[in-house]
Amino acid sequence: FKGGDTCEYLLSSGRFLGEKVWQPHSCMMHKYKNSEAKNCLIDKHVVFIGDSRIRQLFYSFIRLINPQIKEEGNKHGNIPFEDKSASIKVDFLWYPEVNGSMRQRIKSWTEGSVAKPHIIVAGAATWSIKIHNGSNEALTQYKINITSIAPLLEKLAKNSDVYWVLQDPVYEDMLSESRKMITNEKIDAYNEAAVRILNSSSRNSKAKVKVFSVSKLIAQETIMKSADGLHLPESSRDTNAMILMNVYCNKIMKPIDGSCCQPQPPLTLIQKLAFCFFTLSIIGYLIINLIHRNNFRKNKSCTDLEGGEEKKPAISTPNVSTLEMLLHSLCKLGLIMTYFYLCDRANLFMKESKFYTHSSFFIPIVYILVLGVFYTENTKETKVLNREQTDEWKGWMQLVILIYHISGASTFLPVYMHIRVLVAAYLFQTGYGHFSYFWIKGDFGVYRVCQVLFRLNFLVVVLCIVMDRPYQFYYFVPLVTVWFMIIYATLAVWPQIVQKKANGNCLWHFGLLLKLICLLTCIYFLSYSQGAFEKIFSFWPLSKCFELNGNVYEWWFRWKLDRYVVFHGMLFAFIYLALQKHQMISEGKGDPLFSNRVSNVLLFISVVSFLTYSIWASSCKNKTECNELHPSVSVVQILAFILIRNIPGYVRSVYSSFFAWFGKISLELFICQYHIWLAADTKGILVLIPGYPMFNVLVSTFIFVCVAHEISQITNDLAQIVVPKDNSTLLKRLLCIAGFFSGLLLFSAMQDQSRH
Repeated sequence: FKGGDTCEYLLSSGRFLGEKVWQPHSCMMHKYKNSEAKNCLIDKHVVFIGDSRIRQLFYSFIRLINPQIKEEGNKHGNIPFEDKSASIKVDFLWYPEVNGSMRQRIKSWTEGSVAKPHIIVAGAATWSIKIHNGSNEALTQYKINITSIAPLLEKLAKNSDVYWVLQDPVYEDMLSESRKMITNEKIDAYNEAAVRILNSSSRNSKAKVKVFSVSKLIAQETIMKSADGLHLPESSRDTNAMILMNVYCNKIMKPIDGSCCQPQPPLTLIQKLAFCFFTLSIIGYLIINLIHRNNFRKNKSCTDLEGGEEKKPAISTPNVSTLEMLLHSLCKLGLIMTYFYLCDRANLFMKESKFYTHSSFFIPIVYILVLGVFYTENTKETKVLNREQTDEWKGWMQLVILIYHISGASTFLPVYMHIRVLVAAYLFQTGYGHFSYFWIKGDFGVYRVCQVLFRLNFLVVVLCIVMDRPYQFYYFVPLVTVWFMIIYATLAVWPQIVQKKANGNCLWHFGLLLKLICLLTCIYFLSYSQGAFEKIFSFWPLSKCFELNGNVYEWWFRWKLDRYVVFHGMLFAFIYLALQKHQMISEGKGDPLFSNRVSNVLLFISVVSFLTYSIWASSCKNKTECNELHPSVSVVQILAFILIRNIPGYVRSVYSSFFAWFGKISLELFICQYHIWLAADTKGILVLIPGYPMFNVLVSTFIFVCVAHEISQITNDLAQIVVPKDNSTLLKRLLCIAGFFSGLLLFSAMQDQSRH
């Protein structure tokens, strides 16, 4: 565990992922952009004091503020830097030895009349080794000098951030003759002296000098790439500068993917109320359960002493009341939400950054493919996109998406483009499934709408409360919710056109097509009118649902990315059901969907289309350009897959029960991964078992899948209680839910006001 020591770990330990990505032990580093660095360091004064190694660190640091800066000018002199736009001053002071001159400069900052730097980065030793030819007397003098400086640094550390950079190892084979006396043995002796002396007199943790020892670990891996054997390569210096930026700025900027040095966020009012609610639910369930068991024991059969016969109770098994089922579900949910909070809000478990390699993505894909094929069974029905087949489809897509997320494969554009098709396929199924239901059954009742909305949104609403995240953060649920309401509105608005009515008069089919054309026109208009779209969703209280970081741009981007695919799903359902009604397709077991000739032609076209899309996606060079084309062309691969999966009768007659099982809990898997499988809101990976990456993934995956399955069961149980079939009872529940959300909006407004 030890998630609370992340700042110390950031400064002292870690490892390389690949060649250039540094992974601190137990936490995640944020990669600061220039604008973020400026916002963090605004009105700050930073001083680097030391030798040529500190000078190189200084240049790497200021390049985080201004990338155009180059290393030039007097190398053995002071170098000032100022960014006037943000009032940032960063100075390098040339003091290559720890001596009286360095002490005098540091002492001047401790005097009351002089402005103290906000950040001080100091370090030196190699010049002392070089000038004095590595003598023991020089080491003794170094100890004396650093002993005299240490109290001054500790005094500064009370109000400033003070870092002492330990000396990096050298690559002795590459050192010039004038530097041959600088050996790693000598450097270790100087570092040992600095560590032992610094903070030896300080008992106050806030007045401690922070020892920057992680640079040694980085140098051990990269010093052989040095140009002279003494100075680190540029990439290593940049890593050290980024670590410095994370140490100081993470507690100020609070980046999601920068868990190092971030304090645990305080509980909000809504989180405290949620904690009280779940606690009372657990207590209530335990009390009712004890009372119920006590009554059951009293009703147990006992022996009649006079007749010697056994009396039987009126009820032989305990009845589970609605209240007890409700409290039982809330009790389990409360314990699960506690686990969510501990994993991704408390500093209890470690978090690590993702690092993509082709093997980390494709090898697990092969594993699950083999498992899926192994658990192949016959379907109960052989219709196109039957329930078992759609569950299977959702299941393997969800597993691929999970592997995509944990492996960090979004950095590899061909994989990204194929995953975008999988997300589009989910939305395609949304259009297909809901259209088919409303078209065939004509059920536009409130009960159906409430059931769907509850099942889609229950978990996300709870997570918004417990994890203090906006609704739009879980973007997929708002997406499918809005599209469900659009499908419902399209078909429910007058005139209501359903299959039964259309069968009586073919003109109704044209009426439905007209509705679909109107829907397509609206989609097209909104996709090219960002202003109109943002105005619609910026009205309160809609803005509370769809804003992220203070605006609805993210929502517009997500909606626009797959804007046509739900319409494609609806249109496909309409055409398929029309063909089925007129018996133009054969859905018997083992029979091809069409005649042999037509089936073979369509199958060939589907395979070619599928491969053509994959080739295009794999050749993408620019994510923005490919995203622009994606909404129009993603349906090609989706339709190609449906035809390949359904035209051959023998393929349509089987399914993978392994994938179908995951498909039934695909929504829960997609949402739960945010906090209990991944970490830092999907930016990193949760580490339950440090030091054993594979074992950690196995354990966290097992817990994650079990929790998702349990939440699916809880959602189904609560849906039956919260959304009853009786209309009058349902109306009362809806009023209660409206009151709940009104209270939630009120408390949210109070929270926002207190934060500002």
